[in-house]
Amino acid sequence: MLRTSVLLSGSKGNANLVFTDDTYLLLDAGLSGKKTFSAMEEIEIDPTKLTGIVISHEHGDHINGAGVISRKLNIPIYFTEPTYRCCSTKVGVLKTPPIYFSVGEEFEIGDIKVTSFSSSHDAVDSSNFLFSQLDNDEQKLAIATDLGFATKLLLNKLMGATTLILESNHDEMALLTGPYTWELKQRVRSLKGHLSNKQAVEIVRNVIHPRLGNLILAHLSETNNSPILAEKEMSEYLKEINHTARLIIADQHRPTPIVNV
Repeated sequence: MLRTSVLLSGSKGNANLVFTDDTYLLLDAGLSGKKTFSAMEEIEIDPTKLTGIVISHEHGDHINGAGVISRKLNIPIYFTEPTYRCCSTKVGVLKTPPIYFSVGEEFEIGDIKVTSFSSSHDAVDSSNFLFSQLDNDEQKLAIATDLGFATKLLLNKLMGATTLILESNHDEMALLTGPYTWELKQRVRSLKGHLSNKQAVEIVRNVIHPRLGNLILAHLSETNNSPILAEKEMSEYLKEINHTARLIIADQHRPTPIVNV
């Protein structure tokens, strides 16, 4: 059984746990090892079970803890080569050499199949991902955060996911009237920025199907959004179409419950 928990998610750092009985992966490690391990222990997962770390892109809120965790547990980090070149200094010297994948590639880690696909973000080689267990094509986890808009590729990849972790970064009015500089507001709203609550709803509108069991909204801005706003926008749409997907809002400070993909 493939399972997942968003350990920590937001502007300060992001880490997602994807695991089976035999393989335990982190997708991104943007917080300290201590905070990441504490979040795992909160959901009763032993951090020493971690098999590897997969990195989506080089921004600090996705890599800050990766080197420390890799060295402490002697586990590999999976990067694209351009991403590693951009963040090798910040990650530091690794005991285990990095393992490279290419955007668009499908690869295996233990009994988990990982499929990467490009995301529209202001990073050198940014990826989103699909995860499934090798012997089970019925359950599919899609994780799509740090993207400015929904490409046709994105929508195609998200279709059929039984669990979807999707960015719902900002409320448009909160961003426009908030304290960010105009330049930063423009970056967030750009085609290589972050998804708003409304954009997240539109993506779900295009990919939802009866077997979508879990919808987790992630990467919420603490300055330009709130769990209440994000949940309201999405739950109203799910009620409108009478869909029973479990809606969960990921948090910057505590892990989501473990869900069966």
